[in-house]
Amino acid sequence: MVAGLLVTCATSHQQLEETNNMETIISSKTKETVIGTERPFTIIGERINPTGRKLLARELEAGDFSRVERDAVAQTEAGAQILDVNAGIPMIDEPEVLAQMIQLVQTVSDLPISIDSSMVEALQRGLEVYQGKALVNSVTGEEERLESVLPLVKKYGAAVIAICNDESGISHDPDVRFAVAKKIVQRAMDHGIPKEDVLVDPLIMPIGAVQTAGQQAFSLLRRIQTELGSNTTCGASNVSFGMPNRRAINSNFLAMLISNGLTSAITNPLEEALREAILAADLLMGHDEFGMAWITAHRNKS
Repeated sequence: MVAGLLVTCATSHQQLEETNNMETIISSKTKETVIGTERPFTIIGERINPTGRKLLARELEAGDFSRVERDAVAQTEAGAQILDVNAGIPMIDEPEVLAQMIQLVQTVSDLPISIDSSMVEALQRGLEVYQGKALVNSVTGEEERLESVLPLVKKYGAAVIAICNDESGISHDPDVRFAVAKKIVQRAMDHGIPKEDVLVDPLIMPIGAVQTAGQQAFSLLRRIQTELGSNTTCGASNVSFGMPNRRAINSNFLAMLISNGLTSAITNPLEEALREAILAADLLMGHDEFGMAWITAHRNKS
């Protein structure tokens, strides 16, 4: 009887390990990026996005894509593993502009792309021109969004970011956000999308407005990893909104998120403090074999 119990416990432990080691593969025509709990942290470069970048927005409106090209090259050289591409500007033909941006980025970088839009038509157009297995950014828990985005993800064999809000908005209760994540993962599987192709975004709240925002994020990440077995991503800099010295908050917070199970983030690879935090976290989490990434990065500085 005891022996049987030991076998059962060992089997359960093995199943949990297998769940927690799930890997998400995103690819371009020539290159794969693998996201996973036992892998080095994945940086999704955020800069090809006109939100908050008035000059880029004006250039895109005028049909000037030169800054997109420069941002793609710079982020690739800075160590990003995926590039987020967004064309969200009011009063433009977003599907066609997004498609043009994706086609351009594919000519100057071999990195996989995260196709980023709130417009389903733009996501579809981006997927049509993309070469490889894209990451779709994003789907939420609203019924209409689930039933319009998930079939596209399935059709094009993409992966998708699941954002933990639904018709009721963004809940301050982490249990509610977890329930939304669970719902999206299950619905994706119902559409035939493999579980490993869903990256969960727990939604980072601003610490200036929600004092427990950090604690909420850490507990959500641990639950997503252990109970859903999903890889994760987020916009980590949301935590510092409205606070002074945001870079210090962001870099320290990102390292703490990684220690609690975060496997990727949409962030700026050009910020040295963030890169340093990620390298240090990878080293201390045992994801930098023999410390070679840390050593190489600092050898290049000297």
